[in-house]
Amino acid sequence: MRHIVTLTTITSLIATFALAKEINVGVVMPMSGSLASYGQTTYEGVELAHALQPKLKNGDTLKLVLVDNKGDKVESANAATRLITSDKVVGILGAITSTNTAQIISIADKKQIPVIAPVATNDKLTENRAYASRVCFTDSFQGTVVANYATRDLKLKTAVVLTDQAQVYSLGLSKAFSEAFVKGGGKVLKEIRVSSGDKDFKAVVAQVKSLNPDMIFLPIYHAEASMITRQAKQIGLNKPFLSGDSVANPTFIELGGDSVEGHMFTDFFDHSAPPTSKSKEFIAAYEKKTGKSDVNSFVTLGADTYNLLVDAMNRCANPEDTVCVNDEIKKTVNFEGVSGFISIDKNGNATRSAVIKEIKGGKAVYKSTVNP
Repeated sequence: MRHIVTLTTITSLIATFALAKEINVGVVMPMSGSLASYGQTTYEGVELAHALQPKLKNGDTLKLVLVDNKGDKVESANAATRLITSDKVVGILGAITSTNTAQIISIADKKQIPVIAPVATNDKLTENRAYASRVCFTDSFQGTVVANYATRDLKLKTAVVLTDQAQVYSLGLSKAFSEAFVKGGGKVLKEIRVSSGDKDFKAVVAQVKSLNPDMIFLPIYHAEASMITRQAKQIGLNKPFLSGDSVANPTFIELGGDSVEGHMFTDFFDHSAPPTSKSKEFIAAYEKKTGKSDVNSFVTLGADTYNLLVDAMNRCANPEDTVCVNDEIKKTVNFEGVSGFISIDKNGNATRSAVIKEIKGGKAVYKSTVNP
C-alpha cells in the first residue's frame, strides 16, 4: 500500500510540473538615453528579485521581457502595445517618470493589464485608471515631508522653488511642497521655471541669489539638478538645497561633486536602516552578487514591483487571469517589501514610509524615517 501511495504522489508531482507554463512579465525601463541611470538601477532590482523567485508556487516559470523606452513617451506607448499584443504579458513593471508611465497605463488600462510603477510619484497617475498601481509614495506625501522637515526641523522660513515645466513630476511636487510649506508657516518667494535639456542656469541662480531665500527646493532630475548646484556654487549661492527622490541616484553625486555637499532629499529606503527582514535578505543577496552592500533605493523599488506582482499572482487560482491579479494587487495590505512595508489602496496608491538623506563626504547619509 505504501508503494502505491508513493507512486501516486510522484505521478501527481510529475503531472503538476508537466502542466507548468512560462508566463511573460513585461518590464519597460529607460535603459538608454538621459534617464538610463534610473532605468538600469531599477531593472537591477527587478532582475535580482526574479533570480531569487523565478517561479510561482504552482510551478509556473516567470520570464522577464524587457523593452527600452529610451525615456521617451512614444517609445513607452509602443513598448506597452508590443508587450500586450505580441508578448501576451500578464503585467507590466515600469516605467520610471510619471509622464512615460502614464503612456503605458493609458494603453494597458484598456486591455485590462495591470501596471505596477516603481517610482512614478505624480498624484494624478492612477486617477480613473483601474489597472494602475505603484509601490512608491506620491508627490503630495513627499512634498509634505520635505516642507515639514524644512519648517519644523530646519526652521527655514523662506524658499525659492525651481520647477522643470517639461516634467509633470516636477510640476506636481513643486505644487505639493509649496502648499505644505506655506501651511507650515513658510513663504515661497518665487517659483522659477526651467526646462529639461537646459544647460545654462546662470541667470536662474543669479535671480535666486538676489531673492536671498533661506532654502531652494529643487524637484528636478539629476542631470539638470547637478548643473544648477554647480552653477550656484560658482556664484557663491550657499543656501540649503532640498529635493525629492529625483536626485536619489549616485549619478547626481558624481555629476554634482562638491556642489551637492549638504544637499538633502527624500528617498524610499536606506541600506543602513533596513525596515524589514526581506530588506536584510535582499541586501545579503545583492552583496553576494555585486560585492556591494550599499543598495540604492531604486533597486529595492524595482524588486518590490516584481515581488508584489508575484504575490498577487500566487493568490489567484489562474495566475494569468489579469483581472484577478489586478484585484489582488489592490488588496495588498502590509506587504513586507524590500523597501519597506507597503499597502495598496483601491486607487492603486501605496501607503508607505519615506526617509530623508543628506549628502556628506560624497555619500548619501541617512537622517530620519517619516511614517505616513
